[in-house]
Amino acid sequence: MRIAVGIEYNGASFHGWQLQDGVATVQQEVEAALGRVANHPVRVHCAGRTDAGVHALWQVVHFDTQAERDPRGWMLGANVHLPDDVSVLWVRPVRDDFHARFSATSRTYRYLILNRAGRPGLLARRATWVHRSLDAQNMHRAGQALVGTHDFSSYRALGCQARHPTRTLTELDVRRRGDLVEMRVTANAFLHHMVRNIAGVLLEVGRGEAPVSRAADVLAFRDRTRGGVTAPADGLFFAGVGYPAAYGLPEMPRADVPLPW
Repeated sequence: MRIAVGIEYNGASFHGWQLQDGVATVQQEVEAALGRVANHPVRVHCAGRTDAGVHALWQVVHFDTQAERDPRGWMLGANVHLPDDVSVLWVRPVRDDFHARFSATSRTYRYLILNRAGRPGLLARRATWVHRSLDAQNMHRAGQALVGTHDFSSYRALGCQARHPTRTLTELDVRRRGDLVEMRVTANAFLHHMVRNIAGVLLEVGRGEAPVSRAADVLAFRDRTRGGVTAPADGLFFAGVGYPAAYGLPEMPRADVPLPW
């Protein structure tokens, strides 16, 4: 039986999603918890690997098992064995052709910036702090040059192992809500560090250090060495994954709903 699972986590204490020797990762915790419930070793496959310090509102994974448990039993049992900063939100049996990564049609990230003079307390490690005033409207205007299908070589990490740099962004939105500035971006898929590199360029624009044309200029370079600073991981949230309705999975949270703090 193939099982799909929705998960949220605070990534501040983890060295990213993927298993690594000698360090704490989210995948390690999730596999251990589900394995306790299944009573056999479990290997999960995720929709999108997140880096150290990156959070998730709606990560999706799948695994195969011979164990028979109802969805509520999987969820409650896994949560008993997970640390406080990782939680299973839902569990669904799925068809054998479902794959958390390859069946996905879209992915959404949200990047949260605390824009005020005082450093964060409640939002520490959950938002990127920028004390200089940001022009969110100019950030939004600059980001529209990235919507569409493009070669994102300038916005990928130098060590990115993706086979090609072409991706399709369907939405990039920057809005201010009080002291919070949030970037929301949806694409068919993302390159390594792509969202943080986009945020880095838009922050240059927002601080007035670069013109609105900066995002388009960087895109045209197709050269990461000319792409600017990678924004910190603190404010980045893997916000959701889209799948064909035929799989019957819960609908991911709407990207326009404010983050819960």
